[in-house]
Amino acid sequence: MKLVKINSIKTNPKNPRLIKDDKFKKLVKSIQEFPQMLELRPIVIDENNIILGGNMRHKACIEAGLKEVFIVQAKDLTEQQKDEFIVKDNVGFGEWDWDILANEWDTEKLTDWGLDLPIFKDDENELKDLSSTIDNLYRIEIICKDEEHQENSYNKLIEEGYECRLLTL
Repeated sequence: MKLVKINSIKTNPKNPRLIKDDKFKKLVKSIQEFPQMLELRPIVIDENNIILGGNMRHKACIEAGLKEVFIVQAKDLTEQQKDEFIVKDNVGFGEWDWDILANEWDTEKLTDWGLDLPIFKDDENELKDLSSTIDNLYRIEIICKDEEHQENSYNKLIEEGYECRLLTL
């Protein structure tokens, strides 16, 4: 690991992940408030100084005004291994344990740190923050083959009285 000038590394044009709007602002704020984390989780680059892991952190570091970042250089990877790393580095295999978060963590801090806590509508159709009662939250994820399949599934569930949200990932 070493510290390099931020403009000496290049974003990856094949990076399939984005962080937009409020989430990007939260990432910038996170870097400004806890820059030591960048040393604990350096940006991964290839032998051509192209980012394999940390494109959004790099962008946020620039926005935060940093002039240098910590990097680790991955050497001797094939193009296929680089592509695999780019995707696997961004895949979230795990899920949050909402019981532990609700009972052991400060929900305000979690939100400040960038975690999106679920918000649902109550009987009067007003937004209701359920972060303090997350321990009784149950979800089902349905994988749809295309937008039409998603819309049809959503409409069927709504007709049956289920509360649903459309998500495109």
